[in-house]
Amino acid sequence: MPSYSRTSRPTRTTRAKRPSKPPMPVPEGAREVFTDGACAGNPGPGGWAWAVDQQLCASGFEPATTNQRMEVTAALEAVRALDGPLLVVSDSTYVVNCFRDRWWQGWLERGWVNSARKPVANRDLWEPLVELVRERDDVAFGWVKGHSGHPMNDLVDAMAVAEYRERR
Repeated sequence: MPSYSRTSRPTRTTRAKRPSKPPMPVPEGAREVFTDGACAGNPGPGGWAWAVDQQLCASGFEPATTNQRMEVTAALEAVRALDGPLLVVSDSTYVVNCFRDRWWQGWLERGWVNSARKPVANRDLWEPLVELVRERDDVAFGWVKGHSGHPMNDLVDAMAVAEYRERR
């Protein structure tokens, strides 16, 4: 609420920041895997990528897709490919929040319907990813700001973009 003084113009009081949600607990001994998806147009040709480092990595292409589908695909392919405890690091809040905030539990309880009573978008990708994460019970998700100079996030972004640029 603005504060007022007889001699001055109204001023704004500082609004308190909403506390961010705590990160997921990371399984003991988890290795980090960075994931990213990219799309030229939305929809359009897209690419996905994951990397533990520059040698242990993978990427792929879809001719007609969306950025969100590529983000989920990158996480799914990383969890499918890598054994042992994982911390999946993504710049996609769509991916991270699904697990950190346990959206998937509501989807399952409601029969793959979201809180707006609409079918869950990208269910064909979410369903196997949720199933794998639940079965394994050794996967956590963390967020990194995209395009912020983080070397591994920049690497998987470049890999995903290269996929659709080279193949279209």
